[in-house]
Amino acid sequence: MRLLALALHRLAWFVPTLLGLLVVTFVISRVVPADPVALVAGETATPAQVEALRHQLGYDRSLPVQFVEYVGRLARGDMGTSIFTRRPIAEDLAHRLPATIELTVVAMLVSVLVGIPLGVLSAIWRNSPFDHGLRVVTVSGLAIASFWLGIMLQLLFAMRLGWTPLNGRLQGFPPRSITGFYLADAALTGDWPTFGAALLHLALPAATLAFPALATLVRFTRAGVLDVMQSSFVLYERAMGLPRAVIVWKYMLRSALTSTVTQIGLLFGILLAGAVVTEAVFDWPGIGTYAVNSILRSDYNAVMGFTVWAGTIFIVVNLLVDVAHTLVDPRERTT
Repeated sequence: MRLLALALHRLAWFVPTLLGLLVVTFVISRVVPADPVALVAGETATPAQVEALRHQLGYDRSLPVQFVEYVGRLARGDMGTSIFTRRPIAEDLAHRLPATIELTVVAMLVSVLVGIPLGVLSAIWRNSPFDHGLRVVTVSGLAIASFWLGIMLQLLFAMRLGWTPLNGRLQGFPPRSITGFYLADAALTGDWPTFGAALLHLALPAATLAFPALATLVRFTRAGVLDVMQSSFVLYERAMGLPRAVIVWKYMLRSALTSTVTQIGLLFGILLAGAVVTEAVFDWPGIGTYAVNSILRSDYNAVMGFTVWAGTIFIVVNLLVDVAHTLVDPRERTT
C-alpha cells in the first residue's frame, strides 16, 4: 500500500509539473530575438511571403493563444511538425531516442558499477593515500566542464593514440534493427564485430557523460558508509565475529545506499542534460544533438517536443527511484 500511495502521489503531480515546465520553456523560446519564419523562408523571400508563412505556421497569433493551441494538440498526442525537417516531431524524437537512451544507460551503468565500490573502499580506507587521491578525482569530476573533457579525450585516445573513433555512433552499416540499440541488436543477431565497433564508439562519449555522475556517487557512498560504520548494529556484527567483507558489502552497504539511490534519480537528470553537450561534441545522433540544432534554428515546436520528452522521462525515473528507495530502506515502508 505504501508503494501504491507513493506512486499515485507522484503521478498526481505529473501534469502540473509538466505544464509548468512547458510554460517556462514556451516563454523563454519566444523572447529569444530570432525569427524562425524568416530562416525557413530564406533570404530571397519577400515580406509578403514571410508573412504568409507566418500565418500558415500560426506564429502571427498572440503568445497565450499559441500556448493554449499547443497544449490542446499535445493533449491529443500531437507534438506538431518541425519547421525544418518537415516531419512530425514525435517521429524525429522516436528515430533519435535509442541513441540517447543507449548512451545514457551505459554512462549510468559505468557510474553505478564503478562509483559505488570506489565510495565504499574510500570510506574503509579513510584518510589513506587512496582516499586522498580519489577525493582529488571526484572534485575534478564535479569541476571539469563536460565539453572540455570530451575534447581532451578525443585528442588523446582518438587522434593521438588512435584507440577509439573520433565521433559518430558507428561507421559502416548498423546491425539489423530489432530494438534500435546497436549493442543489443548486434548481440541478438550475433554480429560481434559490429558489437565491438559500437562499443568503441560508445567509449569516449559514455566516459565523458559518466565522469561527473561517478564523482557524485563516490562522494555520497563514502559519506553514507562512514555514517553507518559507527552504528550499533555494525559494532554488534563485529562482536559476533562476522567476516569484514560480509559486514561491509551485505549489511553496511545496504544501509548506506539510501542517500545514494536518491542521488541516482537526480543524476539521471544531470546525465540527460549533459547528453546535450556530449552529443554535440561527439556528433552523436541522439536527441541532444536534435535539441541543439532546434535551439540554434529557433525551431520552437521541436524545442517544446524535447522539453516534453525530457520532463516526462525525468518524472518517471524519479518515481522509480522513490520506489527503489522504499525497497532499500525498510523504515520507509512503515512511515
